[in-house]
Amino acid sequence: MKKSGFVAIVGRPNVGKSTLMNRIIGQKIAITSKKPQTTRNQIRTVYTSDEGQIVFVDTPGVIKSKNKLGDYMVGATSSAVKDVDLILWLVEPSDYIGEGDKAIAEKLKNSKVPVVLVINKLDTIKKSDVIIFMDAYRKIMDFAEIVPISAFKGENVDELIKVIFSYLKEGPYFFDEDTITDQPSRQIAAELIREKALRLLDKEIPHGIAVVIDVMQYRKTSSGQGIYDIDATIICERDSHKGIIIGKGGQMLKKIGQDARIDIEKMMETKVNLHLFVKVKNNWRDSDYLVKNFGYKNDDK
Repeated sequence: MKKSGFVAIVGRPNVGKSTLMNRIIGQKIAITSKKPQTTRNQIRTVYTSDEGQIVFVDTPGVIKSKNKLGDYMVGATSSAVKDVDLILWLVEPSDYIGEGDKAIAEKLKNSKVPVVLVINKLDTIKKSDVIIFMDAYRKIMDFAEIVPISAFKGENVDELIKVIFSYLKEGPYFFDEDTITDQPSRQIAAELIREKALRLLDKEIPHGIAVVIDVMQYRKTSSGQGIYDIDATIICERDSHKGIIIGKGGQMLKKIGQDARIDIEKMMETKVNLHLFVKVKNNWRDSDYLVKNFGYKNDDK
């Protein structure tokens, strides 16, 4: 009998949760950037091997809520650690433990499931310093295991997978063997567009944007080749932001679209005809209606 189970990935913003999940799956499902709060949704991906199946639940970085969108993100993280078989807590390599990580530790201490501490970004430090960081975290909480890795380089990720399976029980698969995510293609496409905006735009704007797929239709061209026609709208909070997103002569919006199309074509495995539009919805992050309308809603609420 093979093993199977659900594993939540938690941690502060920018510790590499989405990078780790993408690395294990071998395909970009969760978007990444150097800006905090990149991930907003719970994202489930599925890893299947000869040993069994792991369903990973990636979560938004643990933050203090400042608006309705923040409330959603906090709720998404809280619900992710319920009904899982194992929790991976990702941290950066440091012997200084800030208030954010201390708050996470206090929450995880009450968990009834094992917690594995994953010290990420091993490629940025001296290997001899790892033991110092491990000792620092041991002082604030007891862990089932501590595993240092580099999600970016893939270093020691195979060992982490072995550790995960050691805590899972024998059971049936939850998804077909060829499934890699439960996210619909529309949502992944929207997130890939948002990722390019996060990477290309100034610091303050990306937090106030959302992306909505208006049209996503598959058709055959006259030559018989398949192509997806996608119309998507980037939502921003201010008129001044709209101008920056579009850019001089529409060049910024064009660049966002070009970069996003490449990744969407890889994901869809076919050609994509992508058209982007920009709309202003003032202070949408403070609107329950708009936050839910743009796809951010907790299933348990």
